[in-house]
Amino acid sequence: MKKVSIYSTPSCHFCHMAKEYFKENNVAYEEFDVASNQDKRAEMIDMTGQMGVPVIRIENDVIIGFNKPKVAELLGIA
Repeated sequence: MKKVSIYSTPSCHFCHMAKEYFKENNVAYEEFDVASNQDKRAEMIDMTGQMGVPVIRIENDVIIGFNKPKVAELLGIA
C-alpha cells in the first residue's frame, strides 16, 4: 500500500471529492487540515510554493488539486 497524504481545508469542495474517491477505492490516507495546522500549512507551501488545496502526496509524487486520472495512475486504480 502506498503512503497517501492530503493537505486540505474543511470548506474545500475538491478536497471532499478527493477524500470521497479515496474512500470509494479503499485507499488509506493521512489528512492534514492546513486551515488549523500552521506547521502543516508551512510544510505544504514549502513543498509546492503555493497555498491552493488539495495537495495530494502519493509516496514522493505531489499533485496540486484533485487530478483524478493522475491519482488513479499513481495508485494503480483502473
